[in-house]
Amino acid sequence: MSKINQCLIVGGTHGNEMSGLAVLTDTVRQGLVDKFPSINLQFDIGNPNAVTQNTRFTEEDLNRQFTLDNLNSEANTCYEAKRAREFDKKWGPKQEPTTDFVIDIHNTTSAMGPCLIILELDDFHIGLARYVKQAMPSAVILVEDEQPPASHPYLCTIGKRGVMVEVGAQPQGVCRAEISAQTIELTTHILAYCALYNAQPNCADTLAKTEAFRLTGTVYYPDNTENVSDLHQLRDWAIHSDLQDSDFTQLNKGDPIFVSLSGGVSLWEGETTYPHFINEAAYHKYNVAFATSDKFEV
Repeated sequence: MSKINQCLIVGGTHGNEMSGLAVLTDTVRQGLVDKFPSINLQFDIGNPNAVTQNTRFTEEDLNRQFTLDNLNSEANTCYEAKRAREFDKKWGPKQEPTTDFVIDIHNTTSAMGPCLIILELDDFHIGLARYVKQAMPSAVILVEDEQPPASHPYLCTIGKRGVMVEVGAQPQGVCRAEISAQTIELTTHILAYCALYNAQPNCADTLAKTEAFRLTGTVYYPDNTENVSDLHQLRDWAIHSDLQDSDFTQLNKGDPIFVSLSGGVSLWEGETTYPHFINEAAYHKYNVAFATSDKFEV
């Protein structure tokens, strides 16, 4: 595929995630532009209204609006759906992308560390995973390739290629210096790889294989009410302390995952897995406790 001549870096796709906004500050932006003069770097705020309100979104999650159905229809009139169409027109379009690469920056309340999320495992992304892990050993590579990239509803899919940076743990609506520093470092390594790839398209073959994780599913809290919309308010169960803050740590059959307010414990009954997005605040309203993954080599 073609070189990375133009790269779009997006922050504020979720308005209460501060790390992406840190990358968009004048000082950081200029530093990246100076460091990578061969790449035309562009920057934008995903959801400016949500940023102003310091909330994840105003009506609907912007990072779930970039389906082809939504982008090609005016049926959904909420702010985020309209913003997605506006954004796609400016930087896409998703059907025939003009932007070579999109880096969409997020942070999470889960203790996932600096995490690079890639949506496919072609030569470019395999090389990216290997390079980032070699340059930043603390980084985690998460692969979400359960469907083709164009089928995902994520903002980063409006480019010819796209990835998400997800760093945590950081509370919603606040900025932690170490999280911002990790975000900037990870973004810098991604851009450094792009520069390397432009010079050496086959560089993946020269990089050592690395550990990665592949998304396999979602685990929900035990139901304790018939009214799903009230689950986040009425839930009797919490993440067990042995699992809390143990993202990408091996979870085996029989390990505790939930504890009830009355002292009961729920054990993991599945095969060995590697949980992540554990106790992510934004997912509580959907009754999601954590996601699961398999470990493999890329």
